[in-house]
Amino acid sequence: MDGVLVDSEPLHNRAKEMAFAEIGIVLPDAVYDSYKGRPDRTMMPEVLKALGRAADAERIMQRKKEFYELIEHELQPITEASEFVRWAASRLPLALATSATPRNRAAALRMLGIEDCFQAIVDTDRFQHAKPDPEIYRVAISDLALQPQQCWVIEDSLAGVGAGKAAGSFTVGITTTFDRDTLIGAGADLVVDRFAELKNILASIESGRLSELAHGRAFPTTE
Repeated sequence: MDGVLVDSEPLHNRAKEMAFAEIGIVLPDAVYDSYKGRPDRTMMPEVLKALGRAADAERIMQRKKEFYELIEHELQPITEASEFVRWAASRLPLALATSATPRNRAAALRMLGIEDCFQAIVDTDRFQHAKPDPEIYRVAISDLALQPQQCWVIEDSLAGVGAGKAAGSFTVGITTTFDRDTLIGAGADLVVDRFAELKNILASIESGRLSELAHGRAFPTTE
């Protein structure tokens, strides 16, 4: 969801910076970048443990939550995301698999107006192992009663691409967070810059005109 449906990463990073600053910690951007697509419960304890401040983890995570909720009104949707979800939901079973908390997930879906578009939702309450572990996608696929090879995963992060591939699904990278070459290097089967591009590809599959768009490359069909 974060980075795919909503541009929340900058807000999450600001909230973390504010929380860490309260105990005198300033981190380079590279640290935040390395944890894109992974939940706070993974990133913050690991960072604090490495800095010898493991005992502060619960307090700093709570402060980060409070700071995020103060600036959440600045949250912006990813261009074309909600339109794509509504279009896809009219044709395909959809699951949302997100590293967001239930509270943040619900707030984002309300803002986008797509709360009723998903047949399954998996957030931090429903998995234990963060991406790139495939658990989050395996739970979502099971909820949809499908096989991994029947599903397409849409991801913006390197950890997310790794999770989608490890789950056994065709994985689409969208260049909202990382560039095309980086996503391909992480293993993405297909990379798009916009949801309109992905919609056109899926519509082509639906209408049986795949070869016209694929230029000789075969994509798996959704079922």
